[in-house]
Amino acid sequence: MLEGLLIGLTTALSLQNMLMVIAGCLIGTFIGMLPGLGPMSIIAIMIPVAISMGDPSAALILLAGVYYGAIFGGSTSSILLNAPGVAGTVASSFDGYPMAQRGKAGKALTIAAIASFAGGTIGALLLMIFAPALSSVALLFHSAEYFALMVVGLSAIAAFAGTGQVAKAMIMTVLGLIMATVGEGALFNLPRFTMGVMDLQSGFGFITLAMAMFALPEALFLVLKPKNLGGDEGEIKDLRITRAEARAIAPVIGRQSLQGFFIGVLPGAGATIASFLGYAVERNIAPKHEQDEFGKGSIKGLAAPETANNAACTGSFVPLLTLGIPGSGTTAILLGALIALNVTPGPRLMLDEPQIFWAVIMSMFIGNLVLLILNLPLIPYIAKVLAVPRNYLIPFILFFTLMGAYIGQNNATELLLLVGFGICATALKFADYPLAPLLIGFILGGMMEDNFARSMQLYDGIAFIWERPMTLALLVIAAILVVLPSFRARRAKARAEGVAEGD
Repeated sequence: MLEGLLIGLTTALSLQNMLMVIAGCLIGTFIGMLPGLGPMSIIAIMIPVAISMGDPSAALILLAGVYYGAIFGGSTSSILLNAPGVAGTVASSFDGYPMAQRGKAGKALTIAAIASFAGGTIGALLLMIFAPALSSVALLFHSAEYFALMVVGLSAIAAFAGTGQVAKAMIMTVLGLIMATVGEGALFNLPRFTMGVMDLQSGFGFITLAMAMFALPEALFLVLKPKNLGGDEGEIKDLRITRAEARAIAPVIGRQSLQGFFIGVLPGAGATIASFLGYAVERNIAPKHEQDEFGKGSIKGLAAPETANNAACTGSFVPLLTLGIPGSGTTAILLGALIALNVTPGPRLMLDEPQIFWAVIMSMFIGNLVLLILNLPLIPYIAKVLAVPRNYLIPFILFFTLMGAYIGQNNATELLLLVGFGICATALKFADYPLAPLLIGFILGGMMEDNFARSMQLYDGIAFIWERPMTLALLVIAAILVVLPSFRARRAKARAEGVAEGD
């Protein structure tokens, strides 16, 4: 291992590979800021360039740099414009955007940069230490365990609801699950609820729904409530985080680096689930007075998903490199690039071609450092987006929203769906319904149905629930997460009544 590590370090520090790391991070960060162009799209565009280089190490380092650069940069549009074009950065907008609205855009971007750097770096360290051992653990997860893991993700919706909004959050989650059923079914591959529209054969596009839930309502709100159409000149001054804030987010970063990495190791889980679960866990374990801040500009609520999604991106390389199993759509594209370069990922990659395996891991340390050095000095300039007068910012948001939805599926039907869903989302927002649970239900619903259908076929029924101990344990955790908020609320109410009686 030590010999391979030295070979990888030497390979990663070569001039060509250093340039590939920097180029990949730059391309990923700046294109990742545009809603609609997520890591999958950018990597797909870059594959011909990578393959033409002929050097597998340099090609994979370039594509890996684009991958975590896009996740790193995707948080910018989430924080500044509430327009998350990538699923992994949706949770970053829950507290990042309220911080920007409260005049702390610079601080929000600083926290995002530091949390992303820490999550990616700790994840790379864990990858280096545990990759061979974790590959065997990942194989223990089958369709039944993935179904249970999705249920755990859905059961944490209370974390995305405000005070007294758990019932509303549940309604929105069910609505998201219903929307996930549109298109071809997992069991029979027949179209469902498409109403004869061919463009709905593959279901609603995630990017369209994300833009409709978050970006379009913001633009419509600015039109419907045209207060303060001038720019916010003072919003880029508060860039530094205080020692107290650093102490507050340090444990969050530590916990979510570990949790995000281990979720990323599981094929099919990835940065999206890691970020949502990270947010939910941190809100649930926070003291009551801090829980009320989540969704209103909590620094912990921003640090948690930013750390988790970057750690999960690093963790997703474990099944890719050690088993040859793509854990997500993005790593599936990376697998295709490896095969095109005549490299076979799997258990023997570490032994047969250590220079590729270890060079990619070493490049992650360098890449995360490059991203931090690149982003921190640019924060004052990036945050100046908020200084643009609102009457100019509205067309800008609408343009990137429409462009992102069209790029996602390349058909005009998506634009009609975007406008329709956007109007509905604005009405729901006026009625004080949380929109995040709908998107969580939509994202997890499809994956949950696929894994449930496969488990039903394998076990000829639902016997897998009690026949597989890990599945049962995860479902018990999900039940606890559902019951816990109401239990805590009742206990708090009983304490309040006890104090009142004592008075």
